[in-house]
Amino acid sequence: MQHAVAKPSLLCLWLSGLALVSVVGFWENGLAEPASTGSPKPSAVKGQQATAGAERHLANIRQLTHGHKNAEAYFSFDGEKLIFQSTNDWIKAGIAGSATSENPNPQGLGCYQMYTMDLQSREIRLVSTGRGGTTCGYFFPGGRRVLYSSTHLAGPHCPPKPKRGPRYRWALHNFDIFSVRVDGQHLQRLTAASGYDAEATISPDGKKIVFTSMRDGDLELYTMDLDGTHFTRLTHEVGYDGGAFFSPDSRRIVYRASHPKTQPEIDTYRRLLGQNLVEPSQLEIYVMNADGSGKQQVTRNGASNFAPFFHPDGRRIIFSSNQHDRNAPSAGRPGRPTFHLHLIDDDGRNLKQVTFVGRFNSFPMFSPDGTTLVWVSDRHTTKPGEFNIFLADWVP
Repeated sequence: MQHAVAKPSLLCLWLSGLALVSVVGFWENGLAEPASTGSPKPSAVKGQQATAGAERHLANIRQLTHGHKNAEAYFSFDGEKLIFQSTNDWIKAGIAGSATSENPNPQGLGCYQMYTMDLQSREIRLVSTGRGGTTCGYFFPGGRRVLYSSTHLAGPHCPPKPKRGPRYRWALHNFDIFSVRVDGQHLQRLTAASGYDAEATISPDGKKIVFTSMRDGDLELYTMDLDGTHFTRLTHEVGYDGGAFFSPDSRRIVYRASHPKTQPEIDTYRRLLGQNLVEPSQLEIYVMNADGSGKQQVTRNGASNFAPFFHPDGRRIIFSSNQHDRNAPSAGRPGRPTFHLHLIDDDGRNLKQVTFVGRFNSFPMFSPDGTTLVWVSDRHTTKPGEFNIFLADWVP
């Protein structure tokens, strides 16, 4: 559980992500049972036939957005809509209304705003305020409300970007988690602690929200009720824990984590944290019970593994990783690895690569009925820094 954009969260890994969003920024800076979905009009994806052999789990690939940065697209619980963050000005900033993905506004925004898309009509609606920066959107069960994280209470402008250095640093901006109706009305603040609260998702049984927070001085995972009450801390290790999602039966949680081991590493982590910065380079995937017990490490490859999501069978996990070539220089981008989707058993066995096209593939999510996969990719883009949302039929 990343934009001429602010890079707010790394799911919202670092998102949109940490927050799955900041991972996009991470890559740019060269670090290390419901009804099935509707069928949007397919976009002509150049070179799609050439990918069919390698990407055997993906069929009927459709490109849903075009231009700028579009990230962290997640299904509603009935599989009929998506919520996503975008720097594409689909609707004039700050004014509620709707647009269609077939006719996007060519203007860009300085940081992400939050939108929903109806997969049948392709109608896009602004659900955030149009102020500040947003990340990590998610539907409530029933589809009448959504949640997302935003900095708009700290100011109307995009959060400042940290100075660029030899290593990527992600800024821990003052995000709070909000709930709002799908028409953008009746905004409700769910968190009020000082500092970072983001990367929130909801259990399929509709009982709990899991999220990442700095409220106790470190980046830990917590749960709360849907109304923002009854906080429970789930993790206690020094380091970042975030990007969490519940299993289909709501009994387990999958997440990503980066825990410094040596004292110098811990000292560096805490020094940066005191400046509201984190410098991630390695992330591993973990699973645990929904109450925080039974933690188990799934990956152990020393790479950047993030954006995990449970397969509908509740035993496999799809995630993004550079483990296949994290040390391999790439043409035109020396030392910058590619990120692709991988599938793995929850005990760390049977790893297989799912995507092979493009340099960045991440933020995967299965539709509730398991027939469709949505993810973000830079495949077939025409401009540097562009990321779009793709949908594909899942082939077992």
